[in-house]
Amino acid sequence: MPKIKTNRGAAKRFRKTGTGKIRRNKAFTSHILTKKSTKRKRDLRKGTTVAAVDHKNIGCLIPYK
Repeated sequence: MPKIKTNRGAAKRFRKTGTGKIRRNKAFTSHILTKKSTKRKRDLRKGTTVAAVDHKNIGCLIPYK
């Protein structure tokens, strides 16, 4: 069986935790920040986990990470 190629775009955006969950960063942090509240921007800094429905698809994109 040949190796599976890692999707390089996904590899830069997602990483697996020690328990096998997939971590991601939140969106809406790059521009138009003046209208967003400080609390909202602070919450966007924190990472979160990928939803369970997306776990299988993203796991295929980063098989060895």
